[in-house]
Amino acid sequence: MAGTSPAMTKMATGFSFKILAQDGAARRGEIETPRGKIRTPAFMPVGTAATVKAMFPDQVRQAGADIILGNTYHLMLRPGAERIAALGGLHKFMGWPYPILTDSGGYQVMSLSSLRKIDEKSVTFRSHLDGAMFELSPERAIEIQNLLGADIVMQLDECIRLPAPENEVERAMRLSLRWAERSKRAFEGAAPGRALFGIVQGGTVPMLRNISARELVQMGFSGYAIGGLAVGEPQEVMLATIEETMLELPSDKPRYLMGVGEPDDILAAVERGIDMFDCVLPTRAGRHALAYTRFGKVNLKNARHADNPKPLDEESACPASRDYSRAYLHHLVKANEILGAMLLTWANIAYYQELMQDIREAIAAGRLKDFAAETRENWNREPR
Repeated sequence: MAGTSPAMTKMATGFSFKILAQDGAARRGEIETPRGKIRTPAFMPVGTAATVKAMFPDQVRQAGADIILGNTYHLMLRPGAERIAALGGLHKFMGWPYPILTDSGGYQVMSLSSLRKIDEKSVTFRSHLDGAMFELSPERAIEIQNLLGADIVMQLDECIRLPAPENEVERAMRLSLRWAERSKRAFEGAAPGRALFGIVQGGTVPMLRNISARELVQMGFSGYAIGGLAVGEPQEVMLATIEETMLELPSDKPRYLMGVGEPDDILAAVERGIDMFDCVLPTRAGRHALAYTRFGKVNLKNARHADNPKPLDEESACPASRDYSRAYLHHLVKANEILGAMLLTWANIAYYQELMQDIREAIAAGRLKDFAAETRENWNREPR
């Protein structure tokens, strides 16, 4: 049942989270940071290397984004955290004065690096750029994120590939818990107003997820992320894992589902109480001629668009979706013009933000169930 909640938890000076309305398990809320408010549920466009690819920062803001994500791994390799700090921090460096969340770099170490070695102390790895050796410990991950000036900092964790044997999943989960404790100690001297989130691991094993979540809550973090999902498992498995994990997470802290995802995954996770999301899908899809719209996905490579004078969505507030014909977008894609990637990325980022705003309004009105049904029906209207 929808309603408002006066609950508000101060987590650090200048950082707070309050729930404004609830509809079932879904929550509409607001995170306050020294650099501005974050309306939740929120989708964070991914700015991996200090840029949301193919987008100007003011376009990202105008599309409706309150916060973006930066990547510790990529920025530590190039141009370097110390260099960014000397140049005034990541916000100034990239021209984004609003909140930034940085991930810890753990996922990229596992997925991109070669010759990596993990032990209790840290992970050592070779850069995917030039083969140089690096070491990333929980303390160094926190140091890098503080040098960047991130508003929300993530603990270092070990994210393993699934499927994996249960004993390997448990080993990585328990190492991540020990690294969470070290991350928390390293974060103690951070500037006021910054927040540290813990990351729940444990694969798709309910018992391991519960242990991870309970122990992180006992440590006490400003927010809690669910990591290690959306790595190829069926949606129903992901959602069941979220439901199980939610039983152990406090209701008065933000909940962040990392690396998700497709609009339907986002909507389903919101229905289960998730507050924050990030994913490269809208930007990556835009660079590969795929548009996300109210009517589903549109593949602009398809020849059927060559003579279509209609835009992606004539009712959209985004000029990229509203003011350019599908025929023109198809032409740009076929001609390999940079503008095609720019317009489609813009359209996708705007659609994701429009979706989040519609979700927030539906929660506030107590009609999320009806909104979700209508939205899913509309997604099936558009042939690709």
